[in-house]
Amino acid sequence: MGSAPRFAAAVLTGLLLAQGTFTASAHGRDADTTPPPPTPRSEVHTLRFLPGGTDVFHADTETFSMLGVTWDDPNAPLPGTLEVRTRSVDTDEWSEWTPLDADDSAGDAEARRGGTDPLWVGASDGAEVRSIDGDDIVHGLPEGLRLDLIDPGRATTARPLPAPQASSGTSPAAGAPKPAIVTRAGWGADESISPASPVYTASGAIKAAVVHHTVDSNNYTCAQAPSVIRSIHAYHVRQLGWRDIGYNFLVDKCGTIYEGRKGGVDRAVLGAHAYGFNSQTTGIAVLGTYTSTTPPEAVLNSVAAVAAWKLGKYGIDPTGTTTLTAGADGGNYFHKNWKLGAKLTFPTIHGHRDGYNTQCPGDKLYDKLPTIRTKAATLTAKNHL
Repeated sequence: MGSAPRFAAAVLTGLLLAQGTFTASAHGRDADTTPPPPTPRSEVHTLRFLPGGTDVFHADTETFSMLGVTWDDPNAPLPGTLEVRTRSVDTDEWSEWTPLDADDSAGDAEARRGGTDPLWVGASDGAEVRSIDGDDIVHGLPEGLRLDLIDPGRATTARPLPAPQASSGTSPAAGAPKPAIVTRAGWGADESISPASPVYTASGAIKAAVVHHTVDSNNYTCAQAPSVIRSIHAYHVRQLGWRDIGYNFLVDKCGTIYEGRKGGVDRAVLGAHAYGFNSQTTGIAVLGTYTSTTPPEAVLNSVAAVAAWKLGKYGIDPTGTTTLTAGADGGNYFHKNWKLGAKLTFPTIHGHRDGYNTQCPGDKLYDKLPTIRTKAATLTAKNHL
């Protein structure tokens, strides 16, 4: 069984980052009447973990809705477990302790910091962090630990309903019809924080779709989904130093599909979601945690719809397999390891854990991948009738 874990005190000191005000271009509309997108605000607290002890120190903060813990070296692992709890703005009550997931992939090659996955907690004004270790002394934690808090900003207009986007010219007969997709403008992306030009796969194509979950709370409302996505975008860019949000597409629990990384949903945009295989895949992330929660039918339908359409553009069977070339040494959740350049066989719709040592997309969503493949194949077949 081992000895009982001890809790190391986390001393937090605050620094509020001035983010300024950003206004995106109007994209053909009257710039004087187009409201600017909400501007996410970041707040950073330095974490110093002390040997031994059972106390946990907390920070009173400005309002935030998402958090994560980051550190200096983007390639450094996080040993042990970090747990957080937050104080609700609405109830003034503290949440239960929640572990932060730190087993996801490294993300962009340009990353300036390592970090846990971000965690959506809803409107909060206090945070506490503790480190659990089986020894009396917490050791081996990476340098430069800090708690990063994100306020996604308040939308000035209601979230627009999704509308089908125009085809890029690929024949619909190549696969399934294009589903409705909310654009980056629709979820309020602040384009000024990720101004770098998009990057595309070298081949101009993709060979598989990788399904993820974002390891957030499932307690968000569907009206809050754009806020969740804005927070993920800000965390990936401002806190971790990525060029843009990592996923190509996101799906909320009501089944709404959102454009992720910029560059055009019709094109083979290079994402940052599947370490070693980004250059050959598209990433579809479901907002929430599906380790023990079964995904709603609307989620399965939408993941199938976007995967069937995207794979169909390149003539790929959603129920088939594909060969991917490893872009780095790696291993997966099932203890299979490989070297750079290895040729590996994957289902054309597979889970993140198939190509990386992570629990993502959670057991309950992973178990539904056969259903998603079948739904995708049905959509493709109907489009050929």
